Amino acid sequence: MAKKRPQTKAKRPQTTDGARAAGADGHVPVVGAREPCPCGSGRRYKACHGRAAAQAVTELVHRPFEGLAGECDWVALRELVPAATVTLTLKSGLPEGVPSVTLATVLPMAWPALRRDDGSVLIGLQNDTASGDISRDLADTLQRALTAEPGTPVEGRRAPADSPRLQDLLDPEGTFEPVVHPGFEFWVPDAENATPEVTASLERANAAAIPTVRLTGVDAAYWCETPEKNHLRWVMPHPEEQLLDALARLHAAGRSSLGEGTRLVGSFRAHGLTVPVWDLPSGISAEDIEKPAAEFAERMAEALATDAPLTADERRARGGLTNRQVTLS
Repeated sequence: MAKKRPQTKAKRPQTTDGARAAGADGHVPVVGAREPCPCGSGRRYKACHGRAAAQAVTELVHRPFEGLAGECDWVALRELVPAATVTLTLKSGLPEGVPSVTLATVLPMAWPALRRDDGSVLIGLQNDTASGDISRDLADTLQRALTAEPGTPVEGRRAPADSPRLQDLLDPEGTFEPVVHPGFEFWVPDAENATPEVTASLERANAAAIPTVRLTGVDAAYWCETPEKNHLRWVMPHPEEQLLDALARLHAAGRSSLGEGTRLVGSFRAHGLTVPVWDLPSGISAEDIEKPAAEFAERMAEALATDAPLTADERRARGGLTNRQVTLS
């Protein structure tokens, strides 16, 4: 069940604390929690601007992609899919000189973002973020990438506590249509002129990528191939308790599989959503699982609509599913 996210060995980007009050020269002063706040309020830093900084570190947003088009696919691309891209639509439209903004699972050298020579912007989704709100950190990276010099990467930092989130920048009516790639060749428009560092990073990432396919008949379901067996990992938008009850009803009735040789083995919990996982025989391809997945979606809709108390068998099935749940975030 475990994901295999491609990782590139690169120096971790430096972080800055955007929540601290900046001095007149634009630099961020380093002050202790009990020292006077540099804003001149007369209060200690921890009781003034330091409070927002502390909250940015400690407050975890459990559903950072809630309200965005394609929330389930955001979670999948963040946690499960090695190589994919999505064209993003901004509320205010594209700035002059920026022909496109593209979300990518991973960028070369683990860059948080990159502005290409032609002005287009790439944002990396699977990077570590500095605060407890992935949405705010990604939005801050996006804003800085839009104004970066063409041909330069954007370093990571902790976003200011009052800065916009992705929900403030992206068009809620825009489509979110992931394109899953077999490798990371989309990194390099001109492979012949790539630097040795980028070429080496590309080779490492391609070697680590698990073959993955997004199903077309249901939302946010991803088939993947591993040496031992294949899997289907399906990000679902339903409240966790309701979803587990529905899965338990189907499991107890012997209706939770996706066909002969397949088995519902548990689930992930990621960014506030639940991701059921099925083991599949090695011979079952993504195309083979399309029809069974669509039929399961119909059974799931029926089970979700049932509000009767769980039977003893269903409670035991639910306990088994809960015991096999893994939290990714």
